Amino acid sequence: VQHVLSVLQFLTELTRLFQKCRTSGSVVITLKKYDGRTKPVPRKGHAESFEPADNKCLLRASDGKKKISTVVTTKEVIKFQMAYSNLLRAHIDGLKKKDKKTKSKKTKATQ
Repeated sequence: VQHVLSVLQFLTELTRLFQKCRTSGSVVITLKKYDGRTKPVPRKGHAESFEPADNKCLLRASDGKKKISTVVTTKEVIKFQMAYSNLLRAHIDGLKKKDKKTKSKKTKATQ
């Protein structure tokens, strides 16, 4: 079941997903341009040329069990971007660091 949330609710739920998956698991986030359509575009005979009034962005997040999504409009994109980047900085600390040994071998090989 996918829940469409407001931007603020989405950020709150995304924080919960990150906290839940901190020790094990992962959170998958996707984003794409969204024109407001809920039905697919017909391939042949474009009877209507649908042009949205403003650009929107659809964000989806999932931990494999729970799915959440939101639509960000151009008016709220800057505010959302700042809140989203702060959230990512706070929660993306479980990434593994690369070994420095492999890096030095590659630089020697190229010289």
